[in-house]
Amino acid sequence: MSATARVWMITGASSGLGLDMTRHVLQQGDIAVATVRKPEVLNHLKAQYGDSLLVLKVDVSVHQDIIEAFKKVQEVFGRLDVVVSNAGYNVLGEIEGTTDEAARAMFEVNFWGATHVLQESVRFMREVNPPGKGGRIIQITSGAGIVGYPACGFYSASKHAMEGLAETLAKEVDPAWNIKVTIITLGGFRTNAVSTGMVKLPPHPAYANSASAASRRAILATLTDKMDPSLQMTGSTAKAAGVLYRLSELPSPPVRLALNCVQLARDMIAEFSKELEEYASWSEGLNVD
Repeated sequence: MSATARVWMITGASSGLGLDMTRHVLQQGDIAVATVRKPEVLNHLKAQYGDSLLVLKVDVSVHQDIIEAFKKVQEVFGRLDVVVSNAGYNVLGEIEGTTDEAARAMFEVNFWGATHVLQESVRFMREVNPPGKGGRIIQITSGAGIVGYPACGFYSASKHAMEGLAETLAKEVDPAWNIKVTIITLGGFRTNAVSTGMVKLPPHPAYANSASAASRRAILATLTDKMDPSLQMTGSTAKAAGVLYRLSELPSPPVRLALNCVQLARDMIAEFSKELEEYASWSEGLNVD
């Protein structure tokens, strides 16, 4: 292993951004630890890159799997420079029509799984890496983590939760540890997320003429050739991987980075600012006399 090669851990590496991130890291001459539920899906990369790629079978909804993965990294490499917490999936369904079982199962992956990855990342970078060496933690979220998206309410809730947790973590870490946390808010990227990474629940009949019905149609249209061109997923995950690699090299990276959803973020900020100022006076006189 080259002394200059960085060691990366990437969760959810079987497809989409996780796969392209793994591929990009290897192409740069770094070491990739790719966690997937089915290790055989990365056999082609393992054959190409050999010992530069460590593939681990991990279900992020199983806490012990995550603990064991970090132990394996310590055993094999003795250090960890960058973690990309990317594993997650969506549940398509109105809030009223989503079962507790479906919502809880998704939260086990999107929230608790990602949370355990963050916890282990900080511990490893503080206690296993040399003092002050630190590392970079990149938490992948979604535009649905800053704006509620009809028919994806629980998915949006899981991403809002991770945005808040990761932002808090970025403030909690001692600067002396040199651990930098960045939240990546993703817009529309061309992946198989809708076809294979989404649980699709039956539509609730009461919402047939609602915004959630329109949202559902738009999402499912990505599986056909009938999609409105204005709604096309235009982002390239391969290009996004290059951006994240560049981000990992910054000595002082931003806490938040919006990729392919800059206008969405601007619109959200503008709408919130407008309502904030419009009703600011309602806070007047609320302090205890």
